[in-house]
Amino acid sequence: MNSPRVSSGAEPEQSASVPAPDKATVAAPLRRKLVWISILYFASGFPYGVFAELLPTYFRTRGVSLVDIGIVSALGFAWTLKFLWAPLVDRVGTRKGWIMASQLALAAVLVLIAPMDASDVSTRLWVLLGALAVLSATQDIAIDAYGIELLETREYGAANGVRVTAYRVALIAAGGLFVALAGSLGWIAVLFGCAAVMVILAAITFIVPAPVVEREVSLNAAHELRLAVWNPMRSLLARPGMAGVVLFVLVFKLGDVALTPMIRPFWVDSGYSPEQIGLVIGTIGMLATVAGALAGGAFTTRWGTFTALWVLGLTQALSNLGYWLAAARGATKPLMYSAAIIEQFTNGLGTAAFLAFLMSLCEKRYAATQYALLSAMFVLGRTIASYMSGYGAENFGYATYFLLTFVLAFPAFALLPFVRRATREVEAG
Repeated sequence: MNSPRVSSGAEPEQSASVPAPDKATVAAPLRRKLVWISILYFASGFPYGVFAELLPTYFRTRGVSLVDIGIVSALGFAWTLKFLWAPLVDRVGTRKGWIMASQLALAAVLVLIAPMDASDVSTRLWVLLGALAVLSATQDIAIDAYGIELLETREYGAANGVRVTAYRVALIAAGGLFVALAGSLGWIAVLFGCAAVMVILAAITFIVPAPVVEREVSLNAAHELRLAVWNPMRSLLARPGMAGVVLFVLVFKLGDVALTPMIRPFWVDSGYSPEQIGLVIGTIGMLATVAGALAGGAFTTRWGTFTALWVLGLTQALSNLGYWLAAARGATKPLMYSAAIIEQFTNGLGTAAFLAFLMSLCEKRYAATQYALLSAMFVLGRTIASYMSGYGAENFGYATYFLLTFVLAFPAFALLPFVRRATREVEAG
């Protein structure tokens, strides 16, 4: 009986006496990885949901002014600036250590916020809210890096479908379930409950597997700083055609992110009630996004990142025309409901492909710094587009502005040759 020989890649070669593994055997390791990815990205989305959806509702019920609530939301720039301390996450400690520490610290901050008088936005409350944002962004850095280290490039498509789904479920839990519970349990109990969720997530994080990735080590402080900051950025930005890739990251979802801030005002100005908006956008639409993310992840895995980017990106752009048609034809229920569901479904499609592309650009040893830098570029484009969206809708009208957001999606397609080159280098590597 022949024995399987071991190849230079340390994997057993197939022989006549060794049956090929079936699909279930091959898929089992990926299924286990997806379980961990789903748990960690639920943990990533939950504190963001508390910050962006639960706390504004809480503050408003306590009489906090809209101006103060808007200023509080500015603390969300922590997610834009997280690349500044991502090198620390790359060079100090482990991914699991950073994730668990962030989760326990988030629980502590929520416990401190719970008994405070929210009607008085004091300096102490500002500090705690700032800590909440920074800790949540830090957890995101470590989780993104963990995902890149854990997964193989070919697994990014499926993983990002699960990732977006878990993140959205967390947003529903924090911004929907816990907000609803406040009516019967009270806000203090709800905030303690959110803290308990973070403690439970930290306990689960303790048992997740730790990927083994080689990293450069130096005992020289100056050299260590260079390794932590300069090397990851130089390695990323020095690749051929990277300038075009950076521009692509900035503008790929430009049409989508320019549209999103004006969707709810358009519904309100079209005479729809909060209940209708909550049902269509907050529930049915959220489920459509989840379905789109899963479908987009499957498509990316089947057809590859480059094909997914242009096919799903085009689908994402075309969906903006639904809102243009609704604005031009009178915002009837069939048009509005269809526009909302299609737009959110295609948003999930495009997001799954885009996240797989960002992950594929990162080296595992520099995962935290490089992914944080790339995602910050995207957030910068989103922030600028969001800031300008109100001006555009007010001056051009909804119909013209929605048509403009469709046009804004197309500069990214001119940059696809750079993306093709980048994806080929990743596949060749």
